[in-house]
Amino acid sequence: MAKYLIKRIILAIVTIWAVATITFCLMNLVPGGPFLSEKAISPAATAALEAKYGLDKPFGERYLTYMTDALHGDFGMSLKQRGFSVTDIILTKFPVSAKIGGLAVLVALAVGIPLGVIAAYKRGKFIDSLLSVLTTLGIAVPSFVLCTVLMYFFGVKLAILPTLGLNSWQSYIMPVLALAAYPTSYITRLMRSSMLDVLGQDYMRTAKAKGVTQKKALFKHALRNAILPVITYVGPMVAYTLTGSFVVEKIFTIPGLGGEFIKAINGRDYTMIMGTTIFLAVFMVIMLLVVDIIYKIVDPRIKLK
Repeated sequence: MAKYLIKRIILAIVTIWAVATITFCLMNLVPGGPFLSEKAISPAATAALEAKYGLDKPFGERYLTYMTDALHGDFGMSLKQRGFSVTDIILTKFPVSAKIGGLAVLVALAVGIPLGVIAAYKRGKFIDSLLSVLTTLGIAVPSFVLCTVLMYFFGVKLAILPTLGLNSWQSYIMPVLALAAYPTSYITRLMRSSMLDVLGQDYMRTAKAKGVTQKKALFKHALRNAILPVITYVGPMVAYTLTGSFVVEKIFTIPGLGGEFIKAINGRDYTMIMGTTIFLAVFMVIMLLVVDIIYKIVDPRIKLK
């Protein structure tokens, strides 16, 4: 276990370094610059701004400086939000996205897993067909379409839910539903497929022959093995959802990390783009490592090498 963790940590460091390097190179290859959108800015002022933020230095020097600072958790100053560091912005905005994303993850797991079990148990019946149609819609319909539909019916027509910001607990309902729709549908289908495979195994037939009740066989034996593929999906899903859906946050005017990332792209805020990308990569790598450890806890037969 210790050897495996050390190996994964080394691989994680290499992965994060690769993401940071590729992102840094791409940002420097993009035509134009972060100060082109400034109104009536003179070449002298542009040169002064580039010197202030170190953009006038050679590529190699800028790369080494950035990577050294990033190792200490310093992603530099935002090029557009003057006076604010990228780290401070991320630490301020991430809790907002994490709260909405965390609720969406809980909804997806609490709804998706039971629905998947029910669909497998009622295979070929009406409830299975209905869930198949609903989950297909949940996967196929883009989040911005779902957001628009929710806003139209619950925010405009019925006027029972607020459509902007996060001023009350009701404000969380539509963003959470919009964020949870896809993962809930995917988990339901994944759980159904996995559960059907497990229910057809020899040990399930043996348990039934020995007189084990259906409820006990389903939840004690089948569920524990069928849930492994769901755990695999949950790792990256949590990382993506907790960092916030950019589209959902933009539509509902949520002051989270997603909105800041879109603003940074539109404004060519290089340091903000790189800092957010690296932060997401670190979070993703950590979640994948956590998933492997949970795998071992759920099924002790799995060997981590």
